[in-house]
Parts: sequence; structure tokens; C-alpha cells
Amino acid sequence: MRFNRMLLSATLVVVALVVQVSVLARLHLPGAVPDLLLLTVLGLALVYGHVGGCLVGFGAGLLADLAPPADHAAGRYALVLCVIGYLAGLVKPESGQVRTATGPMAVVVAAAIGSTLLYAGVGALVGDTAARHVGLGGLLFSATLYDLLLAPFVVPGVMWLARRAENDPLADSGGAKASDVASGWLSSGTGLRIGSQRGGFRMKASKARVARAGRIKGVKRL
Repeated sequence: MRFNRMLLSATLVVVALVVQVSVLARLHLPGAVPDLLLLTVLGLALVYGHVGGCLVGFGAGLLADLAPPADHAAGRYALVLCVIGYLAGLVKPESGQVRTATGPMAVVVAAAIGSTLLYAGVGALVGDTAARHVGLGGLLFSATLYDLLLAPFVVPGVMWLARRAENDPLADSGGAKASDVASGWLSSGTGLRIGSQRGGFRMKASKARVARAGRIKGVKRL
């Protein structure tokens, strides 16, 4: 199961980073760039929990720090996604499934705002003041808007893939139970159970007849 987590997380993170760098970053949208990597981390954290979300966030952020054309200090985005993945994992549903979209969308809004503020704060600590020149308010609004528009197409799919990879052994056991139920239906459909019931009724009827006959003969004998 751990291997499935690692393989799926690495694949989704790499695909998200490639799409974000090669497609979304080239759209030249006003304000921030849609953060597909952040949404992928959120989807995995909502299934894997706070520990898994923290590890996935750190790995995804470190990969983004090292991948070109990164123009910031290495480890900066790793710290941001590590914290965001941990906090998002804390609100993981107990049942493992999300019934309404309100919770995940609220997580997306909080993550978009929190990641932008945390990224700007870490940048201020290391001497990067780009957020001040661009405008922090515009970055917050555009990052939240873009992530909200992109979230319905990313987060549910990521969560579905993560749950599917997690529930493989459970699916096998569930399949066995389903096969038992199916065999029960087949047996009832072929009439085997009905036949056995009919045979039981016939045996009871024959025994009753024998008993009645014995009683009748006994009366005649008397």
C-alpha cells in the first residue's frame, strides 16, 4: 500500500508540475499562476491524512524548487506545501469520502490564501520583496479565483485515484463478498434452493401421509 502511495503521488506530482510549467505558466494570466501542484497536494492530503499530506507536500514543493525555471531559493516552496499538506490532512473526512463539495472548496480557498501569504512571508525573510512590487492583494484574489475554478476538475479526480489505490485489498475482499452474494442469487435463480424446499415439503407431506395411514390402519385394526 505504501508503494502504491509513493508511485501514485510521484506520478501525479510530476504530471501536475509539467502541466503547470509548460501550459498554465505560459497563459500569462493577470496576477498569480493557477497552482495545479497545490491542488494535487490537497487532493492527496484529503485522502492520506496529515502525515501523508506533509510528506507529499514537501516532495512536491522541493521538486518545484529545483525544476526550471525556478527563480527562488530552494526549499521555499517545499516549506509552504509541507505546511499546507499537513493542515489539509487534518480535515480529512473520517469516512474517507466527501459527501458535499463545500468542505473541499473551503479547503481550497484557505490553501490558496495561506500558501500565498506563507510564500510571501518566507520570501520577505530571505530578502525577496517581489510580492510587494506585484501587489499582495491582487495575488491573493487571482490565486484564489484561479484555484477555485480549477479545483472541481482536479481535486475530485486526485481523491478518486488515491482512494482507488488505497482500497485495492478492500476491493478484493468486497469482490469476494459480492461473488458470494452473486452465487446465492444464481443458486436461487436456478431453483436449487426452491427445489430443496419443495423436496422438504414433499418429505414432510409423505411422512404426514404415512402417519395418517398408520393411524387409519390402526383404527381399522381396532
